Amino acid sequence: MSAQTALWLVFFGIIGIMLFLDLGVAHRKAHVIKVKEALTWVSIWIAFAVVFGVLINIFIGKDESLEYFTGYIVEYSLSVDNLFVFVLIFTYFAVPAKDQHLVLFWGIVGAMVMRIAMIALGVALLERFDWIIFVFGAFLIITGSRIAIGKEKKVDPEKNLILRLVRRVIPVTPTYEGDKFIVRKAGKLMATPLLMVLIVVETTDLIFAVDSIPAILAITTNTFIVYTSNTFAIMGLRSLYFALAGLMPLFRFLHYGLAIILVFIGAKMIASEWYHMETYISLVVVIGVLAASVILSLIFRAPPEEAAEHAVIHTPQTDPHAPKQP
Repeated sequence: MSAQTALWLVFFGIIGIMLFLDLGVAHRKAHVIKVKEALTWVSIWIAFAVVFGVLINIFIGKDESLEYFTGYIVEYSLSVDNLFVFVLIFTYFAVPAKDQHLVLFWGIVGAMVMRIAMIALGVALLERFDWIIFVFGAFLIITGSRIAIGKEKKVDPEKNLILRLVRRVIPVTPTYEGDKFIVRKAGKLMATPLLMVLIVVETTDLIFAVDSIPAILAITTNTFIVYTSNTFAIMGLRSLYFALAGLMPLFRFLHYGLAIILVFIGAKMIASEWYHMETYISLVVVIGVLAASVILSLIFRAPPEEAAEHAVIHTPQTDPHAPKQP
């Protein structure tokens, strides 16, 4: 058995055991996730990610370990934008706080499955068509530029095509049915609004993955490194949401940092045909830009009116406990 095969087994073992402990033990009973509990889970996932990176360094090599950590940090930082989207979705659909963890749990499990196919496709394209590297690089530069000028992707649940199609096929209950996604009423299967929220979360992650996966493929095309770093990052994202969602308005310059990172990686990807940049340089740049954007955000805080504007996303509903319906 090769070292990489053994680490694949270790990786899936860690993910499987942690998912079981998360949903089957720690969160068997739905409850509101407090900041302390969320930070504990964030720390656990980061610890596992770091340990796994060390194992890669020991059993595969230093270069692969650097690629893994760079990919992990890039994906984690780009995923921060998802926190704002989660707030929007949960507020829009008035999802009970105690059920938000369940939605994010299955949403991230679904994201793990979808990203296997996306990563495999991206690697196959890069290996088959050399010119794709310029397309990916230009795409990242354009995306970073749009984020910098405030034109990043907007999410409107009512315009979600898949959600609209599902609503036409499956009847939806008018209210939430506890933590159930599907219920049977009068002998008829019906979806609950919680399933609609899960569909929006899944499709939204797919949209964001279009940005993040090319960014990691600019660092390495090793499927093992790309997928493991990507997965550890998104697994910690759920807990990060509960820990930091209320604090995100404080990081007013973070999106500029993410924009710079995307432009840098895109330019690096295009230039790779003529110049090879060492992975440790990319890692230093990514960490430095993130640190600078966070420090500047803490030094130059947003005015009270700006922070208030972004702290709460209002929902158009008159009844805060009624889910949004078509």
